[in-house]
Amino acid sequence: MKAIWKDKIIAESDSTISLEGNIYFPPDAVKKEFLRPSETKTKCPWKGLAHYYDVVVDSEVNKDAAWTYPEPSDAAKPIKNFVAFWRGVRIEK
Repeated sequence: MKAIWKDKIIAESDSTISLEGNIYFPPDAVKKEFLRPSETKTKCPWKGLAHYYDVVVDSEVNKDAAWTYPEPSDAAKPIKNFVAFWRGVRIEK
């Protein structure tokens, strides 16, 4: 699986996790140079507190286009530190 924005591969892995219609990439599969920490956080009733990243490619910013659960609930432990994308980031096989 690949996560692509502005024709750049942001993440690529054969070990993704599909959950609630989102593809979560392992932390080591994500190219961190394209992520910038955001102040945004949201609470999922069963997964816990999500922390967001802006995706940045060639000085263009896709605000809060990636998120992760650094301390998920016990039910969501398999996605701990995995990263998912939205807001125009394409996920392809």
